[in-house]
Amino acid sequence: MNETVTTSPAIGWTLPTGQPDIAGGRPGRSQADLDVWHVLVGKVAEIGNRQGWAKAEVARRIGIPDGTFSQWFSGKYDGRLDTQNSRVERWIASVEEMAGLAATIPVAPGFIHTRAAAEIINTLVFAQMLTDFVTITAAAGTGKTMACKQFAATRSNVHMVTVSPHTKTVHGMLMELATALDLTQHNPAKLVRSIGNRLARSENTLLIVDEAQNLIDAAVDQLRHFVDCYGCGLALVGNDEIYTRFARRTDGPSYAQIKRRIGKRVQLPKPHAEDIGKLLDAWKIEDPDARKFLTGIGMKDGALGQIDKTIKLAVMRSEGAPIDAGMLRKAWSNRDVEGL
Repeated sequence: MNETVTTSPAIGWTLPTGQPDIAGGRPGRSQADLDVWHVLVGKVAEIGNRQGWAKAEVARRIGIPDGTFSQWFSGKYDGRLDTQNSRVERWIASVEEMAGLAATIPVAPGFIHTRAAAEIINTLVFAQMLTDFVTITAAAGTGKTMACKQFAATRSNVHMVTVSPHTKTVHGMLMELATALDLTQHNPAKLVRSIGNRLARSENTLLIVDEAQNLIDAAVDQLRHFVDCYGCGLALVGNDEIYTRFARRTDGPSYAQIKRRIGKRVQLPKPHAEDIGKLLDAWKIEDPDARKFLTGIGMKDGALGQIDKTIKLAVMRSEGAPIDAGMLRKAWSNRDVEGL
């Protein structure tokens, strides 16, 4: 039997000093299968070292039981070597493909201090300093969430949670708050008081609730309770449904107890033209035709987010060529979102 031992160094992963036994001519254990195994263990070790993944994590990502993978990698696996080789080979191919794609995806600009962001941040400052109740409603893609995250990341005593249809109830929302506040309370009856006491621990605490349109009325009223009883500021952030829910109306619930506590409202139905210009500057889009085309996209539903997605796709398809209006039009057409 030919003995071929892999000896290339690997930091963190010790490569096997032995190899699978292919004697006896058993199915799936040929010399060709062994040769493939030698190549694969080296690649797996290289990927594991590069990504900082332990063997158990690699096994999970491949979809092989931890024990099976450990035996395969050490050369002690006694089953069909070709079957496990194929599974590992497919995984390596997918990792390399994703790495190649990642290299072509451009990085979007970070936080941009747009006019809309300034309006949102000023409103959050108002809510925090006066421990007041504000609502911020903006169309999708106008940067409201990014502005709120920037505010939370750069201010003390600001906590931000995002609610979803699954956490829209009072209890679901309270559990999200407890997680954001790093609070452990196993007694549901004491959860409200525990959250309130944590919010009241510091002066000028602000609670930002994103995607607040998902909340049921009782959950919104619970948030109002925190403002009244524990002296924290509150910002409900989301789409236009928040604005219309608490607007003056003659039908349906009056929400008087909530509306009279709202200290300030901000509504941004579409992006400001100057904000689109700042985004295009950040992307270094200088061609006049390209800027005109992207400005038109920015005025559609999805706003600045549509610009980002279109530029990213154009860059991925450009093969390194400078981006022009023609490439952007093709990218927009290829996205096929005009009718959404």
